[in-house]
Amino acid sequence: MGRPYAVKGRKKKRKLDDAAASDAAPPAEEAEELPPPEKADEEKGKDQEEVVEEEVRAAAEGLPVVPRPVDGKRRPGAIFVLERACLEVGKVGKTMLILNSDDHANYLRKQERNPADYRPDIIHQALLAIFDSPLTKAGRLQAVYVRTEKGVLFEIKPHVRMPRTFKRFCGLMSQLLQKLSITAVGKREKLLNVIKNPVTRYLPVGARKIGLSYSAEKSVNLFDYVAKTSDDETLVFVVGAMAHGKIDKEYSDDYIQICNYPLSAACCLNRICSALEQKWNIQ
Repeated sequence: MGRPYAVKGRKKKRKLDDAAASDAAPPAEEAEELPPPEKADEEKGKDQEEVVEEEVRAAAEGLPVVPRPVDGKRRPGAIFVLERACLEVGKVGKTMLILNSDDHANYLRKQERNPADYRPDIIHQALLAIFDSPLTKAGRLQAVYVRTEKGVLFEIKPHVRMPRTFKRFCGLMSQLLQKLSITAVGKREKLLNVIKNPVTRYLPVGARKIGLSYSAEKSVNLFDYVAKTSDDETLVFVVGAMAHGKIDKEYSDDYIQICNYPLSAACCLNRICSALEQKWNIQ
């Protein structure tokens, strides 16, 4: 005598329910416990601090050097002075960092400062415009001097390979302003070095100091202006690396305007490098 259909059907239904429950719930061993929201935020903050510390540590180890062109001929060159660069170190959490308007806006507001004034990205872009130019690669860059809003003056050697990323650059600048110098990788040569003011004591005798500003009264065509200069004199270009304002023209021999529109520091430096490359036939 066979079993009743009702009993057989209940058994089948129970098997289906067990299979569905096993598919819906993962095994206890594979289940992942999520940390509370507060702990997750703390861990995220620690990860960010570790990344920043790694960038600073990498900057402290030194900078790579670009091979210098070997040429016995003495050729004219150019010097750049970047004024009023916004590079200020502040203690955020447990780490000393270069303050910027994107990452430290709340910190700056608590300190009753205007976040719009903290733009280290301007000097980063300006330095990349100089060191990436054919002018520098041809060996015609003599030196670069940077003076911050706080009056700290430092020199950058022309054969430095500048960091490409903004975080790495900020780590380098933070290390420089605290340790006062950055050396080359595997060498004792100081590639970046904090020096004493004023900048005029380091400029060659007889150098022509040219200040550039949108507010200058004298408007010139930069390519014609550079072409008329003598090859015997060193050209020193003074450019502002700040978001707003103008540079001090006290030590400038000439104060010129090169465009009818306000230009960023990087765009202005690109024009200067292009004019010098055309003058000295640098392809």
